[in-house]
Amino acid sequence: MNHESHRSSENHAPEVPQFSEEIELQGHIIDSLLLPKILDEITVLGGDFSINEISIGQLRSDGSHALIRVSAKDEATLEKILTQIAQHGAVPVDQHDCVLEPADMDGAFPEGFYCTTNQITEIRIAGNWTPVSLQEMDCGIVVSPDRLKAHCLPMSDVQKGELVVIGRQGTRVIPSERGVPEVSGFSFMHSTVSSEKPKGVTVREIAAEMRRAKAGSGKILVVAGPAVVHTGSRDYFSELIREGYVNLLFAGNALATHDIEESFYGTSLGISMEHGGSTEEGHEHHLRSINRIRRLGSIKNAVDQGVLKSGIMYDCVKNNVPFLLAGSIRDDGPLPDVITDSVEAQRKMREMVQGVSFCLMIATTLHSIAVGNLLPASVKVVCVDINPATVTKLADRGTFQSIGLVTDVEPFLRVLLDDINNPA
Repeated sequence: MNHESHRSSENHAPEVPQFSEEIELQGHIIDSLLLPKILDEITVLGGDFSINEISIGQLRSDGSHALIRVSAKDEATLEKILTQIAQHGAVPVDQHDCVLEPADMDGAFPEGFYCTTNQITEIRIAGNWTPVSLQEMDCGIVVSPDRLKAHCLPMSDVQKGELVVIGRQGTRVIPSERGVPEVSGFSFMHSTVSSEKPKGVTVREIAAEMRRAKAGSGKILVVAGPAVVHTGSRDYFSELIREGYVNLLFAGNALATHDIEESFYGTSLGISMEHGGSTEEGHEHHLRSINRIRRLGSIKNAVDQGVLKSGIMYDCVKNNVPFLLAGSIRDDGPLPDVITDSVEAQRKMREMVQGVSFCLMIATTLHSIAVGNLLPASVKVVCVDINPATVTKLADRGTFQSIGLVTDVEPFLRVLLDDINNPA
């Protein structure tokens, strides 16, 4: 009986992992919680680990270092684990150059291409680590013909013959620091969504960050939805533009249309902005506004000819603030400035976001997620919306660095403007 038990134990002994690789982690892996996250992902994905060496920084400004051996029962599982944890900065100790393969057609990468994140990335060529420019999530990496430079590229823009990075070999991600106020300078980043916390404190932090951005070398991008107009907030927004706290505006047809409608008719979607009631034939106002601008050829022409005399779009033109209006399938008109080709709008947005250091997203779900996907993780992002789902979706879709504030647009912009002009 003992013999049977012994045989049974042998037959059902735990399978010993046969495949392993040693990886290295360095930076703020403790206070940013990257180390426990990586160890958890290893086990969840069916692997095992042993920490061979670890050195923990004494101060919050000090980095830490760890060598970890990752094991799995088969090569496919190990590869899956290594690919996943590489997104958090795990780099194989046994390093090799990246694998390059020419694109065999326009508009599509070769199979097995490296899929980028929004975090700082480097690739290894001829034994040297080369930074990847134009960092963006969900792209590929293309290397210049002389193999001295690399940049992110969306698949729709790749051309036949361009050198594309294949697989994870020879790639490394340098994670942005999270949850370390002294390092980031963004002291409320420990909370991704602020729904029940004191909003006044958060708004003051946002105001302070916008003042720092204005005084620095980066640009402030605002992504705004039509609720900015509907809620009676456009005067606050216009003042932000005039005071230099908006360097770039991304919106859709609706924001510009209802802003112009208010300038022409004093209404937004036919509702009076003075008394809040409906107006006679008010449902036609936005269409008549679009038509008037289309007859003039552009929003700028309307301003230059003295037809459009106030509002957000007026102040953008008068203060030389570039704007991009991206269209959607439901747009009326649209206004002549709207880019109706979504792929072309993406290309233009990618060009314009270069140099942005702070992004404020106000009351627009789809536009916020779209722009968030274009921004590198180094850009500080604040998303303000009355709907909690908007601010959580933004983080869920990959823009982990975003801070969410659940509140109505009008009180937010009013208090923000006051805090900017009257710092505590």
